[in-house]
Amino acid sequence: MAIVLFLAFVTVCLLLCGLAAADQDDPRQFYTGSASLGPVPSGLAIAGDYLSAATLLSTTGSIALKGVDGVLFACATVVSLALTGLLLAEPLRKADRYTLGDVVAERLRRPSVRTAMGITTIVVLLPLLLVQLTAAGRITTVMLGLPEGALTVCTAATGALMVCYSAFGGMRGTGLIQILKTVVVVPVVVLVGILVLQRFGGNPARLLHAAAANGGPGYTTPGMQFGDSLVGRLDLIGFGATLVLGAACLPHITMRFHPVRSARALRISMRWAVGSVALICAALAVIGLGAAALVGPEALGAGDPAGGTALLMVTATLDPASGAAGESVLFAVVACAVFATALAAVAGITLAAAASLAHDLPSRDRRRKRGRSPGTREAVRARWAVALVGAVAVLLSMPAHTRNPQVLVSFTFGAAAASIVPVLVCTFFWRGFTARGALYALYGAPLLTALLMLFSPAVSGTPVALLPEYDFHWFPLQTPGLVGIPAGFLLCVLGSLPLRRTDDSGYEPGRGTDEVPRATHWAAARSSASDVRSPM
Repeated sequence: MAIVLFLAFVTVCLLLCGLAAADQDDPRQFYTGSASLGPVPSGLAIAGDYLSAATLLSTTGSIALKGVDGVLFACATVVSLALTGLLLAEPLRKADRYTLGDVVAERLRRPSVRTAMGITTIVVLLPLLLVQLTAAGRITTVMLGLPEGALTVCTAATGALMVCYSAFGGMRGTGLIQILKTVVVVPVVVLVGILVLQRFGGNPARLLHAAAANGGPGYTTPGMQFGDSLVGRLDLIGFGATLVLGAACLPHITMRFHPVRSARALRISMRWAVGSVALICAALAVIGLGAAALVGPEALGAGDPAGGTALLMVTATLDPASGAAGESVLFAVVACAVFATALAAVAGITLAAAASLAHDLPSRDRRRKRGRSPGTREAVRARWAVALVGAVAVLLSMPAHTRNPQVLVSFTFGAAAASIVPVLVCTFFWRGFTARGALYALYGAPLLTALLMLFSPAVSGTPVALLPEYDFHWFPLQTPGLVGIPAGFLLCVLGSLPLRRTDDSGYEPGRGTDEVPRATHWAAARSSASDVRSPM
């Protein structure tokens, strides 16, 4: 059953990408081909890009092992997408935008900003791509019943599949895969949640009581994840803020906003996206409590100290057909859904990183080659960028198999919340924001986040750290969001301050093109944005 489901999903995805690859020589079709999907399919595609294997596995494990803290993280996941829809989705929607570099470069009129956003996009997305690729390879070994030594081969095969999906399908092909993924994952996760409730007579109170009895003291109060000390509470607040601000502003998610045709279509899409994510997170909360009640923290911790196997373990416990997880029909279905989630997320992230590599970083070559237009050359360059990103991700994911992936996920969300979010907010809502401020934040905030995480307990000094055999941490917080996010906004402000005072004639010595945005430009941009209602 597992092999049949695996081959069926892979085959259908290849067919969808083949059907979507008809007009992919045009960059507009390659980058924004999902404009033809319609509002509801676009919403499902946004939800598919937003939901990753980390969402399914880590959220379930956090709820099972950490109780209320995990539930708060699930709620923050939903709030993040809703907040992005309210504030940023409509300003990001416009034709002829392919990447976030296009957005900020159009507003700030500075090519260096496009390059900086392209570099930041790759830096932010590459760690998350490694996590998703590793998860997809591991799930493949579980589904097919392969030994642990086959993990490298399965990871490489998954990388080859993601290159095919992204290179040939483009935006429209990966959008169809995301829709298929959402249609598969939502009923499967809801079904498992219903089966968990049936074990407790359909009574959520009984389920919570049983989970709290197994989870130990403090299961129903915040503080289990990071501790009840002052540092632990600050860590909890910082992690929540990072998740709310960083999760939905990742470039592979914001790419879905650019091609939407109208504000009304965007509102419909965001309602479907938020609704799908909320339904899945609610089901994951039930499943996580069921894992604590039916499997127990000891068994969950033995399988994975971070709880990454909680969803699969509770599924094997629920299936009455067989005691062997590999022969369980329900287990095969859930494993296939997790694999679909990881593979689709890998394809979407790869496409976004390759788009920034091909569209934002290189200088525009104006020389025409024989038989190819400039647009065709960029589409070809984007496909080669997909192959390059895929190869690099596969190579870097090999040493990540035996390490805690949570550090890489935390860096992705932390860097996005500290750099991309401040730049987008200041670009859309602050008239005095300049290109120099954007450069300060885009280069400085990810560097500060990496530095703080390197010397945090998430990398060394704890049993679940990335390097548990070492201890060189001096920064007390596991997630640097409380420092990184304010620092990102501060860098935007400091970089936007005038270097010198202007004279009475309005001339400002030393003022370069970094301060190009004028009051008239911002007034027109703000007035046009104010005429459109919020997409939510």
